Amino acid sequence: MSVGILGGTFDPVHLGHLAIAEAAMGHASLERVLFIPAGQPRLKQSQPKASVSQRIEMVRLAIQGNPKFAVCDIEARRPGPTYSVETLEQLSVKLASGVGIFFILGMDVLRQLDRWKDPERVLSLCRLLVLHRPGEEDFAWPGFYNRFPEAEGRVQIVAAPPVDVSATELRRRASTGEPLVGGVPDAVAQYIHQHGLYAKEREGRTTS
Repeated sequence: MSVGILGGTFDPVHLGHLAIAEAAMGHASLERVLFIPAGQPRLKQSQPKASVSQRIEMVRLAIQGNPKFAVCDIEARRPGPTYSVETLEQLSVKLASGVGIFFILGMDVLRQLDRWKDPERVLSLCRLLVLHRPGEEDFAWPGFYNRFPEAEGRVQIVAAPPVDVSATELRRRASTGEPLVGGVPDAVAQYIHQHGLYAKEREGRTTS
């Protein structure tokens, strides 16, 4: 059995995230994809606008029509900064023996691997499914494998789906009351509207 894990702030979760999960699942024949909302992402310049419970609920609503997708709160329940190595260690114990773990990430995230906590341990616990977007700068693979020889044979490149959606833009649209059609599933758009998510961004601009 093979399981993909897709981490992120999901602030909010959007159609691009779902398309990435579908692409990774098809490429690596994954049987499940776990969406893992971050509690306190260490390498993000700013913290999420929505609470972790709200972000988990938005993911739950977004994936409710796909039985192969599930939301996992393993990082949300862990206090302090979020470290992928700790998540992978917990999952490797929680999942049945013999389950292959595939970490889904973008090329931009892979470029920061040196900044991760214990990257060598990360590479020993999973395989990487790396999203490559059209027109993206070429990756220096020789240097990468020289730095991380344990990654040899454990990295697969996945063509990123052509879905241009930005969480930042969606938050802006939500803050001005613009429709979120084409950006998030209808259930997520309804949740954002009902709970007034991201309205504080509008208030902040009004009072500044």
